[in-house]
Amino acid sequence: MLAPNPKPAGPAQNRVPDVTVDFWLIKLMAVTMGETAADYLAVNLGLGLTVTSLIMTGVLAVALVVQFAQKRYVPWAYWLAVVLISVVGTLVTDNLVDTFGVRLQTTTIAFSVVLAATFAVWYAAERTLSIHTIFTTRREIFYWLAILFTFSLGTAAGDLVAESFDMGYLTTGLLFGGVIALIALAYYLVSLDAILAFWLAYILTRPLGASFGDWLSQPVEYGGLGFGTTFTSLLFLVCIVALVLYMTLRKNADELDEMLLDSE
Repeated sequence: MLAPNPKPAGPAQNRVPDVTVDFWLIKLMAVTMGETAADYLAVNLGLGLTVTSLIMTGVLAVALVVQFAQKRYVPWAYWLAVVLISVVGTLVTDNLVDTFGVRLQTTTIAFSVVLAATFAVWYAAERTLSIHTIFTTRREIFYWLAILFTFSLGTAAGDLVAESFDMGYLTTGLLFGGVIALIALAYYLVSLDAILAFWLAYILTRPLGASFGDWLSQPVEYGGLGFGTTFTSLLFLVCIVALVLYMTLRKNADELDEMLLDSE
């Protein structure tokens, strides 16, 4: 869903990107890579879920420190944090299910409640849930908390549909893709609230990407194409890096144009 991007009255800049086609494209790739990369680190490298979770949480913490220090949208810092929080969000759910034996139905409901509570507190404190007004550190904290819980919820919901309901990875991906398409139609045709449409689509792109990531990487006997987590993760990493480079060059060009216009 594309939406207008109101500017702050003062010199502060929004710290997250505009909602554009390439935003959704790279977000989908990031969540797909988050699923396969988590599996690669925990299984292929033999680190296990606990060690992998501790390592990736530490790396994510460093990335978020860098992101918060920018005080504006910097493509490489922002999308690095998104990719890492996608991995950590996946690992949180996987740990609850595989290590502690929590059922997918329970994790799906629990993360739905936690995410709803995050939105409620965010709105009570700021009176808005718009990502176009992330001008302060407090709003950015709410934003990244919401992002983390959307990834954990999306992982749980995707696994619930694909595995517990035995629908398979491809069918699950198509199902969530269809729901996102309906949200887009509601936004464009019947004026569904832009903020609501954005967050619904953001939540659902997680199980969409995770399902296709599993479909590409899992063995054929488990309903996948058998490309493996290594190849799938590297493929999407290359695509993400290329898109971030493009976004950076475009953002620099736009800023240069603004400077030239201001100097005239």
